[in-house]
Amino acid sequence: MELLNESSALLSNYEVYTLLLDIQAGRNGQSKPTKNQTSLATVTYETVKYLEGTSCKHLNAPAVKEFIRHLAPFHLTKAEKLQLLNQRPTTAVEIQLLIEESEERLTETQVYQLLDVVSKYLPDGSLDLLEESDDKIVYGDEGEEEDEQQQEKNEESEERIVKMEQDENNVSVEGQEEVEEAEEEGGSLVMDVTSPVNEDSS
Repeated sequence: MELLNESSALLSNYEVYTLLLDIQAGRNGQSKPTKNQTSLATVTYETVKYLEGTSCKHLNAPAVKEFIRHLAPFHLTKAEKLQLLNQRPTTAVEIQLLIEESEERLTETQVYQLLDVVSKYLPDGSLDLLEESDDKIVYGDEGEEEDEQQQEKNEESEERIVKMEQDENNVSVEGQEEVEEAEEEGGSLVMDVTSPVNEDSS
C-alpha cells in the first residue's frame, strides 16, 4: 500500500467532526458522497454518529483556540494538547495518564489549574443534556407525586390503626365498667336476701 499524501498535521476529534459534517452537507468546498461512494457515506455517517456522543459535539473554533492558548504555561507537547482536547480529562488521574511524566513536570497545583482550563474552555454539554431531559424531569415530578400519595396512604393506615386501638380501649373500659356495675348490683342483692333471714332469726 502506497501512502500518496503524507499527513502534515494532527487532527482533533472536533476538526474531524466538522469536516465530516461539511462532507455530509456538501458545504465549504466539500462534495457529498455519490451513489457510487456508498462506503464513504457509511464511514462518514458512523463516524459522525460516534463523535456526536463525545464532548467534541459541543465545541467551537474560538473555544478550541482559547483552550490551546491557555495551555502554553504548562509546556505540553502537541500530542499531549491533542489528547487533552479529545479526552477532556476531569480528574488528576486522567492527567497522569495523558501527560508523560506528569509527576515530574507538573506540580499538584498545576494539575488542578490544568483541569480548570479544561472545564472552562471545553464544555461537556451537561446543560444541553439537562434541557433535552425535560421528560425525565417531569417523570421525576411524577415519582414525587407517587411518593406523596404513598405517604398519604401510610398516614391513613396509621390513623385507622390508632382509631382501632382507641376503640378497643374504649370497649375494654366499657366492659370493665359493666363488670364493676354487675358486681355492685350482685352485692346489693346478697344484702337484700340475707336481711330477712337475719330478722327472722332474731
